[in-house]
Amino acid sequence: MFHREVYSLLHKILITEAPKPFRFLDIACGDAMGSATALNGTEISRYIGIDLSEPALALAEETLKPLPCPVTLVQADFAEALVDWAEPADVAWIGMSLHHLETPAKGKVVRHVRRLLDQGGLFLIWEPTLRDGEDRDGWLDRFEYGSRPLWAELDASEWNAMLMHMWESDYPEPASACHALGLEAGFRSAETVFVAPSELAQVYCYRP
Repeated sequence: MFHREVYSLLHKILITEAPKPFRFLDIACGDAMGSATALNGTEISRYIGIDLSEPALALAEETLKPLPCPVTLVQADFAEALVDWAEPADVAWIGMSLHHLETPAKGKVVRHVRRLLDQGGLFLIWEPTLRDGEDRDGWLDRFEYGSRPLWAELDASEWNAMLMHMWESDYPEPASACHALGLEAGFRSAETVFVAPSELAQVYCYRP
């Protein structure tokens, strides 16, 4: 999945482009392992994580203890929580979770995040991405038949369980649609800042 490369990039952006200090909103934070790594050594002043999974948030609580700032963890469906979310943020991040929503619901999330960010803020997303002209089935086939060697530690039942989850729950968009989601939500710019070597996912950065 290229987690190392993605979170290294996030760290670099937080160091070089984020407001100083910054409030960080981690949407669908999970156990926060990647975010904690990216936030190490930055000028973070507040961390807020949202996730539906209570066990994941329990792990995140331990993972985030080294951060030199207040930490708040909220158990909720992020798409529902953001509707009435009022606390502003300087940087918002969502990694490998927005694609579980279909396009109109993705747009609502991006609009809610835009509302929370001041000028100079950043919104970054890491998303499975269709090639130009590719449809959802084509992306899923490309993942299934092209990625198996990268997942050598999974046995057949584990691999098949993951594929079943993806076929049931993943709705990737092309890069052009991801850019449009940001611009239509009122962001001033939307750009791709990382393309996975597998060409299965990209990181996008939106600026108010």
